[in-house]
Amino acid sequence: MLTSPGVPDLPNAREIETLAEVVYADADRLPEALPGAQVLLVWDFFSTALRDAWQSATDLEWIHVAAAGVDSLLFDELRVSDITVTNAHSAFDVPIAEFVLASILAHDKQLHRSKELQREAEWQHRELQQTARQRALVVGTGGIGRATARLLSAAGLKVTGAGRTGRERDEDFGTVIASSDLADHVGEVDHLVLIAPLTNATRGLLNSEVLHRMKPSAHVVNVGRGALVDEPALVNALREERIAAVSLDVFEHEPLPRDHPFWAMPNVHMSAHMSGDVVGWQTTLAEQFEDNLGRWLHGKTLKNQVDKHLGYVRSH
Repeated sequence: MLTSPGVPDLPNAREIETLAEVVYADADRLPEALPGAQVLLVWDFFSTALRDAWQSATDLEWIHVAAAGVDSLLFDELRVSDITVTNAHSAFDVPIAEFVLASILAHDKQLHRSKELQREAEWQHRELQQTARQRALVVGTGGIGRATARLLSAAGLKVTGAGRTGRERDEDFGTVIASSDLADHVGEVDHLVLIAPLTNATRGLLNSEVLHRMKPSAHVVNVGRGALVDEPALVNALREERIAAVSLDVFEHEPLPRDHPFWAMPNVHMSAHMSGDVVGWQTTLAEQFEDNLGRWLHGKTLKNQVDKHLGYVRSH
């Protein structure tokens, strides 16, 4: 199991140890721990240690990443290998969908501004935006994106999707556009929600061209990966009021450097990469791996297998 000193212990370690011989290793010890290991649990899911220890992975058959995103793990040698990769697909669907809806409501109902006025002991009546009937474009049509689309639709928003390929009559989105055509479809969007996995095709997807096409009242939510956004372009767009506000849970560099412009911008609302981390989330991730380990030991098909070339689990 790949972990690190700052990562919490595996909640079901005893149960896992009854199923298999477990060796715990941090990045420094991984090369000596890998020979003979058939399964690797990447519990420190941001670690890139396997890339450096790859030559020692002589017996590896299966890698499980305790996260939805696998961009920190994948590299060319692993992609072309016979090793199966699984992830925490579905574990974060509902929590992140709830977080997105909360971010949209907080923006439309000016909850951030109300808190500021409360601190200033200032009574200020304002008119708010009705969320129902607004347009939301969800970039990312996997499990999290679909859960988000369903929840936003239930709240009365008109939701469309953006994915690798465009299509009509999708069961959750209705219309799905190709992410590569995003700039052509953002002009009428009230809330642009970024949930896509980080791949070569999605890196920097929210760029200056897309931002220029958005309306000044638009709101962006990013709960995917920080690198989906061209951060300097976003800073400029916010300073020039070309969009109204952003709610950001992820950033290109985390923790966000203290000198980053986002900290001081009133139209930026931030959280510390926690949109899916509801109470008990680590237990959910640990039990998900335990279930798959039982399947592997009994020769059954593993759940949540990642397409290593696409970088995510194919769901639709």
